[in-house]
Amino acid sequence: MIVDYVVWIILLPLISFTIQIFFGKRLPRQGDWLPTSVMFVDLLLALIVAGKVFSAYDPDFRIARSFEWVVLGTTTIKFGLLIDNLTAVMLFIVTLVSSLVHLFSIGYMHGDPRYSRYFAYLSLFSFSMLGLVSVDNFLGIYMFWELVGVSSFLLIGFWFEKHSASNAAKKAFLVNRVGDVGMFIGILLIFAITHTFNFDEVFGKIASGEFAGALLTAAGILIFCGAVGKSAQFPLHVWLPDAMEGPTPVSALIHAATMVAAGVYLVGRTFVLYTETALLIIAGIGTITAFIAATIAVVQMDIKKVLAYSTISQLGYMIAALGVGGYNAGLFHLMTHAFFKALLFLGAGSVIHAMHHEQDMRQMGGLRHKLPITFVTFLIATMAISGVPGLSGFFSKDAILAAALGKAMETGTLYHYLIFATLIFTAGLTAFYMFRALFLTFYGTPRNQEKYDHAHESPSTMTIPLIALALFTVIGGYGSWFEELIRKPSLAMFSTGAAQEAAHAAAEGAAHGAHTIAMVLSILFAFAGIFIAALYYYWNKYSAEAVSEKFAALYRFLWNKWYFDELYQATAVRGTLLLSRAMGWFDLKVIDGIVNGTARMTTLLSFGSGTTDNRVVDGLVNWVARIVGWFGATLREIQTGKVQAYILMALGAFILLYVIQLAMV
Repeated sequence: MIVDYVVWIILLPLISFTIQIFFGKRLPRQGDWLPTSVMFVDLLLALIVAGKVFSAYDPDFRIARSFEWVVLGTTTIKFGLLIDNLTAVMLFIVTLVSSLVHLFSIGYMHGDPRYSRYFAYLSLFSFSMLGLVSVDNFLGIYMFWELVGVSSFLLIGFWFEKHSASNAAKKAFLVNRVGDVGMFIGILLIFAITHTFNFDEVFGKIASGEFAGALLTAAGILIFCGAVGKSAQFPLHVWLPDAMEGPTPVSALIHAATMVAAGVYLVGRTFVLYTETALLIIAGIGTITAFIAATIAVVQMDIKKVLAYSTISQLGYMIAALGVGGYNAGLFHLMTHAFFKALLFLGAGSVIHAMHHEQDMRQMGGLRHKLPITFVTFLIATMAISGVPGLSGFFSKDAILAAALGKAMETGTLYHYLIFATLIFTAGLTAFYMFRALFLTFYGTPRNQEKYDHAHESPSTMTIPLIALALFTVIGGYGSWFEELIRKPSLAMFSTGAAQEAAHAAAEGAAHGAHTIAMVLSILFAFAGIFIAALYYYWNKYSAEAVSEKFAALYRFLWNKWYFDELYQATAVRGTLLLSRAMGWFDLKVIDGIVNGTARMTTLLSFGSGTTDNRVVDGLVNWVARIVGWFGATLREIQTGKVQAYILMALGAFILLYVIQLAMV
């Protein structure tokens, strides 16, 4: 029964997409009601699935259904669904955010010339993401992975008439291909060694020792490359800020619980694949990403860019948590982040809608009086992401910091202590730049009076999703159900050994011992960030412009996003263009030169052969023919056909011979 529900959860958005893309313009209201209704039905089904799964309250709850898909000799490729507690959580998160984004879009996208197509793309994206979190094998997850990439390309570049939007879509697609190639190679490596794509079967091979050592580490790192691309991790993080060129509801959908969360989900789902070496790399990449993105967000003035870099930073937090063994903490933050980040993006969309598509915070100010619902919900989300106690973000971020400190205390290595220190400092930066955005947008005096005068609260189709997400942002972190039901997997689950389980238990104990220290430091850094933001942007005790002028070089460095785009432009892009020009020259001059030279040589040989044939061979034949013709013409004069002439010639010949004989005597 549960499997049937999940199948319908996946298929309904696909059916909706098919109807909407072909017939949307002919339906009432261009069919916006169809995908929206479908997603709310999906949300209801996801709640039913979650209720049935969680009612057992079993961390080992698991239903797997598969069928033989392809048979190649002795190799059978299976395809199926895996439903466990993590699947139930992800189905709920994706359907919740997607349904609210659909509802919000009715008001936000009203009047757009491609209104029906927009909702079709939303349905395609939802189908792809729901399939991704439900399949039970590497091949299936890769198929849906690429579908997510295609649909995100269509949504980011939805306003393709703008060069910035079309370029952003291409950039997102190409940058993600880099990570996806690594992921694909990793999947092929896994299949070459284990002869299966199924998660459980692969993990069983690892548990039995058939798949281990350097190859296992390499496979894990290659699979993680896919997460680096999709979840915008360093150094492939550059696509996500540009993706803000898409409609704001798309930003909420892509950057909250769906596309960018796919990488975190992938690492969580395949957690036992990663060796200690691979986890060290994963933790380092996540930490670097969290720090770099937070420093860039500090100076951004576009409200959506602030949220974009905030997303990158928070994804870095999740990846770092998984890297230090904080499996539960990383996925817990994935859930809570989905609530408050979707709320932040939709809140920003409400502000942008009210300000007639103005995104520069320097043109805002004082909007809390004009947009009271948007302001209150945005404030709740801002406090949650900043780690203010009592809200969902506090609980999940505290769990990540506790896991990082616990790992450092367990290993005693400088590397893990640096990870914890960087993450705790980044927590302070997060609180600072988020309250900076809040103060610049909603407090102070209006900096563009004309737009302020025309601003008004968004319609109910936009405010209802804000209120719903604010509710989940408040209550989403309470209770111990997530920690108890989403249990860290270990190789012991796929074998009879218990060594891995004991090791994990020790790690969990260390994390628990570090919890109090991490919580106190988290609160201190969060309130320090809020206080500093208030000094500069609420009380105006200090001038941010003066600081930026004093540290002009650092400000330019952060404003230019650490010059990553310039670096890639100078190396990867120009290198690719140079290589393409070199290959073009080689093709034109060398390959085509050989081909053209061969053609000219063939032409010359053909000309010589033709001349020899015409002048020599044909000439010799014609000369022989002329000689034969001359003899024939001459003999024809002799051979007249008259008997008298023949007798006369014979008589003449006889006389001639007689004369010759006399002469010889």
